[in-house]
Amino acid sequence: MQIKSMFDKQIDRDIKGVIKVGQSDEENIYQELDEYVVTKELRKHFRDFFDNYEKGIDGYTDKMGVWISGFFGSGKSHFLKILSYILKNSKVEGKRAIEYFTDGKKIDDPMLIAKMTKAGTISSDVMLFNIDSKGSAKVGSGKEAIVEVFMKVFNEMQGYCGSIPYLAEFERQLDNEGKFEQFKQRFEEIAGAPWEKKRQAFAVIQDKIVKTIVDMDFMSEEAARNWCKSAKGNYDLSIEKFVSLVQEYCAKKGPNHHVIFLVDEIGQYIADDTQLMLNLQTIVEDLGTACKGKAWVIVTSQEDIDSITKTKGNDFSKIQGRFDTRLSLSASNVDEVIRERVLKKNEVATQTLRLLYEQKESIIKNLITFTADTADKKLYTDKSDFAACYPFIPYQFNLLGQVLTAVRTHGASGKHLSDQSRSMLALFQESAIRVMNKEDGVLVPFSYFYNPLHKFIDHQHSQVISDAENNSKLDEFAVELLKVLFMIKYVKEIKANVDNLTTLMISDIDDDRIEIRGKIEESLKKLIKETLVQKNGEIYIFLTNEEQEINNAINNESVEMGEIIGEASMVIFEEIFTEKKYRYSSRYLFTFNQKVDDRFFRNNQSNDIGVTIITPYAGDYQESTLRMLSVNENAVIVKLPNDSTFLEEITESIKIYKFLNKNASGARGSFDSIRRAKEDERIEKKDRIKIFIEEAIKNADIYVNGDKATISAKEPASRINEALGKLVAMQYNKLTYMETAPEISDIDAIFKKSDGQMSLLGTSDTTPNKLALEEVIQVISLNNARHMKTSLKALLDKFAAAPYGFDAKDVQWLVAMLFKQGRVAMTLNSQALSLLSTEPKDIVRYLTKREFVDRLLIDIRERATDGQLRSAKEIMKDYFGFTLSSDDDDTIMRHFQKRANDKVESYNDILVEYRVNPKLPCKPLMEKAKNRLEEIIAIKEPGEFFKEVDRKRDELLDDAEDTAPVFDFFRGDQRGIFETAVKNLEFFGNSKTYVSNQELLKVVEDITAIVNDRNPFGKIQKLPELNQKFENLHMGLLEEEAEIMEPLVHDDFLKVKEVLDSKPFAEVLRPKINERFNEIFDKLKCSNDIAAIKNIKLESDTLKIKCLDEIDEYERTHQPAPAPVQPTPTVTPGGVEPVTPPVTPTVVKTKRRKNISITNVAGARTYSIENEQDIDKFLSEMKQKLMNELEEDTIITLS
Repeated sequence: MQIKSMFDKQIDRDIKGVIKVGQSDEENIYQELDEYVVTKELRKHFRDFFDNYEKGIDGYTDKMGVWISGFFGSGKSHFLKILSYILKNSKVEGKRAIEYFTDGKKIDDPMLIAKMTKAGTISSDVMLFNIDSKGSAKVGSGKEAIVEVFMKVFNEMQGYCGSIPYLAEFERQLDNEGKFEQFKQRFEEIAGAPWEKKRQAFAVIQDKIVKTIVDMDFMSEEAARNWCKSAKGNYDLSIEKFVSLVQEYCAKKGPNHHVIFLVDEIGQYIADDTQLMLNLQTIVEDLGTACKGKAWVIVTSQEDIDSITKTKGNDFSKIQGRFDTRLSLSASNVDEVIRERVLKKNEVATQTLRLLYEQKESIIKNLITFTADTADKKLYTDKSDFAACYPFIPYQFNLLGQVLTAVRTHGASGKHLSDQSRSMLALFQESAIRVMNKEDGVLVPFSYFYNPLHKFIDHQHSQVISDAENNSKLDEFAVELLKVLFMIKYVKEIKANVDNLTTLMISDIDDDRIEIRGKIEESLKKLIKETLVQKNGEIYIFLTNEEQEINNAINNESVEMGEIIGEASMVIFEEIFTEKKYRYSSRYLFTFNQKVDDRFFRNNQSNDIGVTIITPYAGDYQESTLRMLSVNENAVIVKLPNDSTFLEEITESIKIYKFLNKNASGARGSFDSIRRAKEDERIEKKDRIKIFIEEAIKNADIYVNGDKATISAKEPASRINEALGKLVAMQYNKLTYMETAPEISDIDAIFKKSDGQMSLLGTSDTTPNKLALEEVIQVISLNNARHMKTSLKALLDKFAAAPYGFDAKDVQWLVAMLFKQGRVAMTLNSQALSLLSTEPKDIVRYLTKREFVDRLLIDIRERATDGQLRSAKEIMKDYFGFTLSSDDDDTIMRHFQKRANDKVESYNDILVEYRVNPKLPCKPLMEKAKNRLEEIIAIKEPGEFFKEVDRKRDELLDDAEDTAPVFDFFRGDQRGIFETAVKNLEFFGNSKTYVSNQELLKVVEDITAIVNDRNPFGKIQKLPELNQKFENLHMGLLEEEAEIMEPLVHDDFLKVKEVLDSKPFAEVLRPKINERFNEIFDKLKCSNDIAAIKNIKLESDTLKIKCLDEIDEYERTHQPAPAPVQPTPTVTPGGVEPVTPPVTPTVVKTKRRKNISITNVAGARTYSIENEQDIDKFLSEMKQKLMNELEEDTIITLS
């Protein structure tokens, strides 16, 4: 049965494709209405629309927007036109639009029909337009604002000039005043042509317009000419003005008049222009508020409103509220329409096809399949579905829609695809016509859809196909395959691999799929060779001429071997095996070298172990070489299979990267899209490279420790990890010496024990980590033998490396334990550390903080000899009075230093007494003994300490013996007796010149001998008797001297008293004078100093003179002044008193008294008188001294 005889209607009849908004001839309209297929989906959309539209008829609503969305070719424009016919109540071929839905079987819902009829019977103005064709581009400012397009259409609907808005404004003014028809009639009389034909040429008909206005008496000529000149400049259109005009128009036309704007392809017009979107939002918002459901805006878009508003990034919540009615046309709707209008079969064909499917069902199902990663592609569900779709396959409906959308999105389908009579309807019809003369069993391959599209495809794509058709090296099948690759180039839902291409190229039910696949593989090789197609992994990509040029440029990029291996290293060690350390356990992590072939990944590395990947580029390796290599490098050797696919992919990826970097700036629009595609291709390559390398590692041979390893793991990372485990177990064979996993708290706990040194713990079988402790001792001993100092850092490095692999805390714990055991000594900055002198927390800090690792030195501790220990214990017993039974070095040292410190404190207490009384005995002895102890205390290194104690044993024992009496002296009564003797000597020292008593002098001599003795402690018992003798004899002398001096002082007192008694003011000065002399008498009685008593005579004489002077001074200052002499007045004749001259009083000079002691005149010298001349000489000297004292008006008083 021929294909063309299967269809219910003639397959090659004229069917309009895309319903072009603007087409209005009756024949087209009739076909649109008559053949319109109302699917289940469309019935729901009609119901939703007319339910909401009715709200504006019966009442008020501000939700007056309708958003119709659907992919290109889904029937949006057709649906929009059908709505316009119904709302306009159009009459076509003698029938109203609504009758095409009631006469047939399109809609069988009476309620919906009633609403549709109601909507068409009310007064309405329907404006249907494609905004892209109505909107004019403005120079320099992009697209025309939506309000301007709406205004243009609104003006045209009323008969005004759409293209010149300010002229339309003039026409509206004339119309409002009822003069528009008169104006048009008069203009035609003057111009000789209708106004509607001439008004577009406004600039050249202004004289005729002016004449018409003047003739109508609408304006003066001057006003009319001014208007023509300024009309354009004065015109301004705002959304507010537009809405106001619509509102006024609706009101003028009647209480329920509707104005409907049906706008096709609004989404395409707005695109990414946020301003246009905001413009539409404001129009809809303001129309909804002002007109209350009498003005409607119905638009179509390939995107639904939620998608288009989200991508713009602004707040479009208002527009979403206004476009409350949202109708989305799906692919299934298109499917149903095409089946009904194009593919509907007659009864005979239906039966024939159902039988054919029954016979071939299993063949068909095996023939038409897609790979698992392909998005859902419908296949025949049953024989009825087969009969309805034939000769097409169900997946083609959905896929062709995706092709049209993708091709338009990527600018490859040309500007004409949307506004020509092309749609999926037409594409299916033309493809069916191509096979109409063939017999049943034929299928339409997907390549057939290209021909109906090719004339609307842009040059860069169509030229490639045209060139291929003229290429003698390519057969027809290869060209058809190229067409398929072009159509699915931008469709993400299907991958252009061989399996999917085979399905797309099936052209008959009896095709052999394996044979077709073979043909496709051969054709792909030819297409790749001709650079028309590029292979990217398993995917084949159609190339434009520009893409071909770019591919050639990419292939010409040079790539070094190091770059390829570097990229492979990056994938292996950053994406597949990402571990940087092998995790032996949660505590032990081992860094390893990372190499691919002979190149380190990221700089040279010097770890103890490594992982080396051998690629096919490294050449052939014998198994014996690989075994040896694993031993020499202490590495896991991973020998990849000899498949270099991933290396080739890496090479291509690097070439793309280099090309893109070179051409990063100044990209043309078309190049920019190719660039993005190449970036995507590179990403895909990187994904494949990873997969290829993972597969290679899964199948790689692995060598460890000189053997080919048996690895149980299957995953790439697990295989390498398992191999590293084997390597670590061999290389770090002493790691098991660490039986515990100490932390900082464990190190701290070592020093918190109060038993001092843990003697002999190092030799105990119960010691944890015993083998590790011995290893540390051996390393330090070996360094000592080489005359090398061992720092903590050296130990950390040594034991972190093979064969140990210890953690830093392990080494710190081992050193701490050895130090606590007394087996090692530590010094920091040349200062020995000791548990006695260093706080435990500081020791822990020195061991665990990084800042000390270089400065903390560890050495084998030198043990004290038995003799040295005996010396220390003997000194403690004899010097400190402390007996210790322990023979442990640190215990003895700790107790020794503690007792020595206590002893030094005792010395310090006594030495303070010497500062109070320097006469106390044995200060040098005590200072020397104290200093000797302090020198020993300052030694922190145990070995040196015990050596020094032993060397100074005799001196320390002597100090103990020598200082014992001194301590007794200060603790008992001796000190008080000694200090009394010292005090007595001080008394005597002040008066010894006046003492001639031999007995007293002998006593003083005996006391002095004892006090000045360097070791007086055996003689201090004599001091009490000597002190008593001294006090008795000394007191007798004092009393004798006092008896001699007392009359002299009394005589001086009487002389002063005698003078004072003669004065009238005696009682004023008497208390003071008596008090002073009483003090001298008391001093005479109480003084313990002979010299002081002898000095009282001079003190009394001086006081006498001072008192006499004070008496004289007082008398002089208190003497009354002499009274002035009054003159006697003389009376002159005439009774006039003469002037009396003033009388100057006679001043009587008072002589000043000067009291001089005879003793002072005589002086302190001794006079020797033997004869009269000596007397004269003496008197002469006395006279001279007195003459020196004698002054004018002075009376000298000698006393």
